Amino acid sequence: MTDLLEALMIFCFGLSWPISIRKSWISRTAKGKSLFFEFFIWIGYVFGIIRKIMLFGAATEPLGWLFYLGWFFYVLNIVEISIDMALYFRNTKLDKERDAKK
Repeated sequence: MTDLLEALMIFCFGLSWPISIRKSWISRTAKGKSLFFEFFIWIGYVFGIIRKIMLFGAATEPLGWLFYLGWFFYVLNIVEISIDMALYFRNTKLDKERDAKK
């Protein structure tokens, strides 16, 4: 049951990142975004992946499909937040260019 709850949590977080990426892409501004906040979420996903690796190494019985589903969503989420963080840097550059033209 705990694996199911973890997989659902990560799945829900994973649904949020495409929305954030789209907003970052369309708005073309970093205003209102916090790289500090996103970095700590990214680190949290890294810790989650490390936990999965430790569970895999310590498993004494076969791991279920929920374990692997959770693994997939951790990796997907870290890729998505990395994209959003890259857009932050692009948008910061665009903000500076706009400010310089004023």
